[in-house]
Amino acid sequence: MSLMTIKDLEQVQKNLSEGGLDYQLELINGKIEIMGPSDIVSSEVGAELIRLLGNWVKPRRLGRVFDSAGGFILPNTNLKAPDVSFVRASRLRKSVRYFAELVPDLVVEIKSQSDRINPLKKKINQFLELGAQVGILIDPDELTVTVYRSTEEPIVLGNGDILTLPELFAGWELSINELWPPVFTDDEF
Repeated sequence: MSLMTIKDLEQVQKNLSEGGLDYQLELINGKIEIMGPSDIVSSEVGAELIRLLGNWVKPRRLGRVFDSAGGFILPNTNLKAPDVSFVRASRLRKSVRYFAELVPDLVVEIKSQSDRINPLKKKINQFLELGAQVGILIDPDELTVTVYRSTEEPIVLGNGDILTLPELFAGWELSINELWPPVFTDDEF
């Protein structure tokens, strides 16, 4: 079997869409991988991170924040879509109506119920090897956020800790416990 290309992936995506199916696809080493939907906790964590990052990034015109549908064609010809990503304004002055042909500065993977940690770590490390500045792995099951940089050992943060990314967002701080979905009580209704 021959290796698949970006054009092949686009055709598969088109066929799925015409059939009423909405799947996220990635191209990894010439093979198309189908990404199933996330559980709602992982989705809510991702949405909250995007909101909090976007509230800092946009008014300062630092760059662009993307969700899990934003695809990146990497230097190794793989097409990947991190759960959350950021690209500095100087590297992507205008969004294109196609996949971005670059490595994001920040990549975030959020463990969903069916994910295993090691493949997520591997994915983050591949982004770092290709030039990402920071990778983050969020594990809602363990309530941890692990920060990866190519020049340092991973740092594990938990509730009560503060996430900072000074190389990308000078002055931005995020209390880890802000990421987790709230629990609503009967008193609130």
